[in-house]
Amino acid sequence: MIFDDIEGFASAIAPMTALAGLDLGTKTIGVAVSDSFRQVATPLETIKRKKFTLDAARLLEIANERQLGGLVLGLPRNMDGSEGPRCQSTRAFARNLAQLTELPITYWDERLSTVAAERALLEADTSRKRRAEVIDHVAAGYILQGVLDRMRHL
Repeated sequence: MIFDDIEGFASAIAPMTALAGLDLGTKTIGVAVSDSFRQVATPLETIKRKKFTLDAARLLEIANERQLGGLVLGLPRNMDGSEGPRCQSTRAFARNLAQLTELPITYWDERLSTVAAERALLEADTSRKRRAEVIDHVAAGYILQGVLDRMRHL
């Protein structure tokens, strides 16, 4: 089931289950997971995109391994808040994924999450090569942490 609001999503997830944050790109999917107390988001891995069935299979494998309670997809809105083609493809991905799992799915505005991740990696003096390898799942961590912080105030 897909929720457009965090309140509905929060009421649909099972207690004491971790969540996953996804940063969907055209070539990769960054994945981050939370702890079961939903306090901290931790970057996990970057999936190289192949085709939807393979991408979804890997995501659902992670969900099963970690007994996740829900999925958060970064929604790449334009800076003015409008939705463009990338938002449409994210929503299509969510609709297709929802047909394969009972896990609740929601969206989180991901504007500037990659910029924040890049800045954090630069501050940590990460090499250019290493930044390229980890940027997507670090950005997924920023997306998921935003949801976790918001859910603490519900």
